Amino acid sequence: MGWADDLRSLVDAFPLPSWRRYLNRRMLSLALMMIGAGLLGYVGSAYLDTAASQGRLEKEWTRQTETVAASARATASIPPEQLLTRVLIPKINLDAIVVEGASSKQLSKGPGHLGETAMPGELGNAVITAHRDTFFRHIYELNPGDEITVLRNGQTFRFAVTGKKVVKPDDLSVLKPTSDARLTLITCYPTYYIGPAPERLVVFSKLAP
Repeated sequence: MGWADDLRSLVDAFPLPSWRRYLNRRMLSLALMMIGAGLLGYVGSAYLDTAASQGRLEKEWTRQTETVAASARATASIPPEQLLTRVLIPKINLDAIVVEGASSKQLSKGPGHLGETAMPGELGNAVITAHRDTFFRHIYELNPGDEITVLRNGQTFRFAVTGKKVVKPDDLSVLKPTSDARLTLITCYPTYYIGPAPERLVVFSKLAP
């Protein structure tokens, strides 16, 4: 049998439509692999940026803490809007420095304090929000009685969780001012939803006596 017969046998065994299907599957597989690699790279880059931002905030937090500790009058040299807030939730191993504002850029650095609400630890309803796939991934695990510690301006404030609920994005009742010191945490919900989540998870807490 010569090479021509071998070629004819190969063509007979793999007609053109089969080759096309094979190539299409190969191209689809390669395309999906490239998309997956791109998504992994994007997510990895985002997490690295967040970690770097928290590192920079950690240095500024240390500087502010040392300044406040050095002199009772030193706080006057740090504008209130620039004072950093640190949130610790032992149950979910959260230790994060809060930024002011809740834009996409700000939330990529850390949890964001809504500027129109009270400052954490002061009288009123202080509201902090964060992405469900980063800092607030596990706040759904919080239950009444769990502790949230807030460090700010050399002071320590301890809040106790009072409850939680799921609301629609346009439900602004959770932002309402209060006459006592409260802390409200908000994130998108469901936690592991693919794409823009349709609801919001809200965790309520009250300053412990």
